[in-house]
Amino acid sequence: MSPAERPGRADDGAAVAAAQAGDEAAFAGLVERHQRELQVHCYRMLGSFEDAEDMVQETLLRAWRNRASFQGRSTFRAWLYRIATNACLDFLDRHPRRPRKRQPVPASNPAAALAPMTEVPWLQPYPDQLLEPIAPSDAEPDAAVVAKETIELAFLAAMQHLPPRQRAALILRDVLGWSARETATLLDLSVPAVKSALQRARSTLKEHLPQRRLDWSPSESPTAEERAVLQRFMAASERADMTALAALIREDAWQTMPPHREWFPGREAMLTMWAQAMTGPEAWGDWRLVATRANRQPAVANYFRPPGDSAYQASNLDVLRIEDGLIAEIITFSADLFPAFDLPSTLS
Repeated sequence: MSPAERPGRADDGAAVAAAQAGDEAAFAGLVERHQRELQVHCYRMLGSFEDAEDMVQETLLRAWRNRASFQGRSTFRAWLYRIATNACLDFLDRHPRRPRKRQPVPASNPAAALAPMTEVPWLQPYPDQLLEPIAPSDAEPDAAVVAKETIELAFLAAMQHLPPRQRAALILRDVLGWSARETATLLDLSVPAVKSALQRARSTLKEHLPQRRLDWSPSESPTAEERAVLQRFMAASERADMTALAALIREDAWQTMPPHREWFPGREAMLTMWAQAMTGPEAWGDWRLVATRANRQPAVANYFRPPGDSAYQASNLDVLRIEDGLIAEIITFSADLFPAFDLPSTLS
């Protein structure tokens, strides 16, 4: 039995009938158990946490307005996925966007050969605490664990290179495990068209994933090595110890800052940029870091205290990729996303 056909509480005929008759409480009970996984689905489609939130609300509105159209030929969950996918496709039709090329760097820079040569300005991180309710349990038989390799930022960025329907086909087939027939029905395509779209999507995705991605750890939880490196990184940053930071960074590491075009290929470029904010006459002040998790990856929230101030102000969120005990990549995001991670705007 495929994931789309797997039975669960969502197939409660009495609840469905009540919802179709206009019982808002019954409808809310049907959709609530799937809301988190639908948000992850929309996030994979769009690459933006904020857009995914909007599309989940659009999905629920469409489902309520069209509740009478559910005929029971699929599970209620599969019906919601169809609505969510179409909502995302409609959004992408209205807001077409493509990754853009990065600014060129010297050919001698070792990081330039490994880093993806395009950037996704709308890319945003996804809080790990919102992934936890998706873990399977007796109460949620339709739910599935969100694997690291299908939610990590490199995967999300590479997905944005796919045309929308190819993207949907790949998510439904390779990530969610739907059959070609189920995917074809959802996307209003033929089975051969789905298979062709999937083949092209897999080829394009491979081109845009970092070269060593298959070597990364697939674990859902932080490893002991990741936790140790993260703690050392936080301590060195708070001390503004550039020597200690240099020892934690791969020579060919890189840092990006969506939606800004700036990027810093290589350890030397990263440290030069950090030194301006951490040391010397133009330093922003004292720093304090708070550990968090995003996209099944270690992350830190950065706060700084300007000279003469008593409170630390929110600065940015860094999501790290750690490889062989060293930091291989940092993606830096705006502090605007702190509320999604339950992070305060200031620290005392």
